[in-house]
Order: sequence, then structure tokens, then C-alpha cells
Amino acid sequence: MSRTENRLVGIFTNHDDDIYCFRLELIQALLAEGYQLLVSCPDGPKFALMKRRYGLEKGKDFLYDDPPIDRRGTSILHDAKLFYHYYSLLRRTQPSTILTYTAKPNVYACFAAKLLHIPVISNVTGLGSVTQMKGMKRAIVMNLFRKAFRSADHVMFQNAENMHLAQEQHFVKGSCQLIPGSGVALDRFPLLEYPDGGNGVDGPTVVFNYIGRILHDKGVDDYLEAAKRIKAKYPNTEFNLIGFIEPTEGHYQDKLAEMERAGVIHYCGQQEDVLPWIRRSHAVIHPSMYGEGMSNVLLENASCGRPIITTDNPGCRETVDDGVSGLIYHGGDTNALVSCIELFLKMSNNGRRQAGMKGRNKIAGKFDRKIVVQAYLHCIQKEFMQKQPI
Repeated sequence: MSRTENRLVGIFTNHDDDIYCFRLELIQALLAEGYQLLVSCPDGPKFALMKRRYGLEKGKDFLYDDPPIDRRGTSILHDAKLFYHYYSLLRRTQPSTILTYTAKPNVYACFAAKLLHIPVISNVTGLGSVTQMKGMKRAIVMNLFRKAFRSADHVMFQNAENMHLAQEQHFVKGSCQLIPGSGVALDRFPLLEYPDGGNGVDGPTVVFNYIGRILHDKGVDDYLEAAKRIKAKYPNTEFNLIGFIEPTEGHYQDKLAEMERAGVIHYCGQQEDVLPWIRRSHAVIHPSMYGEGMSNVLLENASCGRPIITTDNPGCRETVDDGVSGLIYHGGDTNALVSCIELFLKMSNNGRRQAGMKGRNKIAGKFDRKIVVQAYLHCIQKEFMQKQPI
């Protein structure tokens, strides 16, 4: 069968959140173009949500594979099992092209596909915790990335710094391009009415959200410390944390409970729908020092018209115009974060609303997910045309 006859496209990632939150529109577009799909991703509640809200069902709309991924584990045995799983799956299904996302699928699905001469389009969704590694461990992981991305037929980068680093380190052998992160679905994250708010002392409570995994590298400790200082001086403020605690970060369970009892923060856990939390907020705080690709949290909040307070970290700073649609400070500097929050509290509420509007305009112009979907459709078609037999 020629590749133009085989229209099976594989999507490989490490979490069902990634499929529902960031790849759904691509899946819908591929199905609409007549492609068949293989989705390889650990099972989770977001697949039931896809069926309930969008009618997409495993087995009916796409072939489904539940791989044995230990996302943050370093066991060579577990990773070898994952590679063999991918190899067996790809040998059996023989997709025309596979799309890989997140660290381990980017490495092991890519290796397996190249052994079987299947084209690969990889997406660097950020270098994650690798940027914090030192010594031999960092060297080993970076070498795996280098070999994987050099094996890929095409690599998509979510921020310019990652792309420049990869090019300098000779990570890329095939073609590559810069895309605006995963983009944001403007209809799923519409412009929301901005709530009334005071100055933190008088008037309605000013609400700040942290949305994301509870993880040290995401700047959670800075957020907690800033919340403690601000609450002591500005009692009419609210600091929420929305997201799950990473299994490796279990110590936060007691810390968050203690700070909640003290009235400093509200820990809301993982939420199926974050829109109600964004709706009542005045700003999102994303204090990340993590190896982001492009922060989806910031794209989604800005799309809803919420000002951003974030770091100068790559993948964060691109989403905001400093002093226009939000505020940027140097990551890891808690004093600077506190100063940004105080500056925000001194703004008029209408000024905050206008900042949110400017953020929405920026996102709609540069980060619409349709841009990303079209880039993929073009790239996949190009692979079909280039790889078909003569």
C-alpha cells in the first residue's frame, strides 16, 4: 500500500490532558480531512470528557493505545519496555506518519518509528526538568534528545530559544519550524467579563490564580511565599492553586493544607473545567522556572482577558507585553514577584480590564490554535507527497 493510500496518522503523547486540552482541534481537523488516527496515550478521564462533549470515542473515531509510560521516572528497564511497546505497535499498525509530543514519546516513539522507516514529526513541548539537571544525568538525557530529534523528519519548536539551542547543539538534521506553542482554542477560552475589584485593602476582593501542576520548578514555592507576604499587607486578596500535586512532590500536601488553615491560600485540586476559576479571577500568576515550550496556562488566561504576571522564562515571556497586558519579573526572585503583585493592586480596576483586553487581542492575533493546526496539516501532506513510492 502506498502512503497516499494509507492515511493512518499516529499521535503519541504522555498524558490524556495533553490530548483533550491541546490536541483536540488537530484531531478534529485530521478526521475532517479524511485521515484515520492512532492515539497512543495513557488512559484517563479526559477521554470520557471528549466523548461526552465532542462525541469522539476510542475505537469508533480512532484506534487507541494505552502505553506503559512512567512520565518522570528514570528506570532504564521501564523505558526499554516503553520502546518495545512502541515498536510493536508501529510494526503492527504501520501508520504513514506519526506526531510525537512530550519527552518520552519524542524519544522512544521516534526511535521505534525510524527503525520501521515511518516518518516522524516531533514537537518540542519544552525541555522540562532537563534544564535543571546537572552533570552526567543531563548529558545522557540531552544525548537522547539529540539522537531522537536528529532522527525526526521534521521538528516543531514552541519557542525561539529552544529552537536556537537545538540548532546550536546540532539536535536537528531534518527540517524544523517555529510554531506559536500549542496555540489556544479561542472558542473554548472566550473573552470573559472582568470582575469588580478593589485595591487589596478596600473594595471587592482581588483574586489571583496559580493554574498548573504543583511542582517546585513551576515556581510554586515563590507563589506561596508571595501569597503569605501579600495577604499580611493586603487582606482583601485571594490566592488559589488549581492543579494536581505531582507524585514526586508529595510534601506539598501538608504544606498546602497548613497554609489553607492559616487563610493564606485555597488549594482547589485538579479541576475538569478551569473556566469558572478564570472567570472570577483578576490575574493569573505563573512563576515558572521550568523548561516550558509555550505556557498553555498563560495563553488560555490571556485569551479570556486576564492580565498575566509571569517570569522572563522562555515560553512565558512571549505571551505578554510587559507593562501592557501584564507584568514580567526575573524567575526565582520572590521579592520581584511581590513587587509585581503590589503594582497590580495599585492599578485601577478599569486599567486591569484594559490590560486583559490587550492580552486577548495579542493571543487572537498570534496564538490562535488554527495557526498550529494548519501548520500540521501542511506538514503531514508534505510528508505524504515526499514519501510516496515512485
